[in-house]
Amino acid sequence: MLRHILWIPLIFITLLVCGVLAALLFHVAPAEILQALKSGETLFALRLSLATSAAAVFLSLLLGVPSGYVLARRRFPAKALIDTLLDLPLVMTPLVAGIGLLFLFGRDWLGGYLAELGIRLVFTPLGAVVAQTFIAVPIVIRSSRAAFEGVNRRYELAAQTLGLSGGAIFFRITLPLARQGIVTGTVLAWARALGEFGATLMIAGATRFKTATLPVSVYLNISSGALGLALAGAWLLLLFAFLLLLAVKLLGNGAGGKMLT
Repeated sequence: MLRHILWIPLIFITLLVCGVLAALLFHVAPAEILQALKSGETLFALRLSLATSAAAVFLSLLLGVPSGYVLARRRFPAKALIDTLLDLPLVMTPLVAGIGLLFLFGRDWLGGYLAELGIRLVFTPLGAVVAQTFIAVPIVIRSSRAAFEGVNRRYELAAQTLGLSGGAIFFRITLPLARQGIVTGTVLAWARALGEFGATLMIAGATRFKTATLPVSVYLNISSGALGLALAGAWLLLLFAFLLLLAVKLLGNGAGGKMLT
């Protein structure tokens, strides 16, 4: 009896997700959606979202993989405190994160110094990259740390006895063994960056054909009553998110690939 009852929550949430997707798909005529997909605004927002999210993921890898390794393999003062701070963007409301980024890179703080170097972040696509990186990098850190913790230290010790340097051990032994988990985290971070809205809206703004990523474009078009354009952007976001999540599922039988299975 119990095993049959346990199916009820699974069936309920599956039907709920399918219901939401059906509501998005059938609320307007398919012809209107197809027309909206060809619009200049939708195509611009798609290109901007792909460009900014890809840049954010690249920066997240540069920052997140070394950080994950240090957290996995090193002991240092205030490690628990730093570890907790790095988790905050995962639970912080994106709108609040965006306000913090807006103040931090405003003229009264870092923005004035950056302006002297010719760098503007606020209300520019570069600001969207910063916001998406802030949201995505903790995912890379968490997945990288778990991946490095899963690497058997005996392989590294064996390589050390053979005379390999620390750098050679990291790049030839540790990093390849942790690759699956890092790739999984990277894909998840890309999906998160692609759909990021609140922080991007605050620091990059919502200017059509300039800083409006796909999520921001959906918001603008919903606000102005352009339902076809809004749903076209929503479906593009869902499509890319589905493909990225499917890629995680297909990564294989490694520990990283099991994160979503």
